[in-house]
Amino acid sequence: MVGKYKVITLCRSTRFKDEFLQVQKQLTLEGNIVISVELLGHADGEFGEVITSEIKLMLDDIHKRKIDMSDKIYVINKNGYIGESTKSEIGYAIKTGKGVNYLEYHNA
Repeated sequence: MVGKYKVITLCRSTRFKDEFLQVQKQLTLEGNIVISVELLGHADGEFGEVITSEIKLMLDDIHKRKIDMSDKIYVINKNGYIGESTKSEIGYAIKTGKGVNYLEYHNA
């Protein structure tokens, strides 16, 4: 926590941009500090030409450092979908003792 505010990192597939923006707004208005993903444009392929495998590894690592700074993560799993990167982030959060919340029910 930072002061009286919980710190929450959002985790999601790049395909759920609209849901991501909605949840980010909701959690912020509830009084949380929300840490975002690096590139929302990635969902639209806007940055496709610059996302090399090395950059993807760097972005995944940066996101895990964001989880380190958080009290918990919030997984945006529309229709129950959780991609490989998000699965890795969930595993990392659990391993490091962070709470995990889901947009939709998830039976781990």
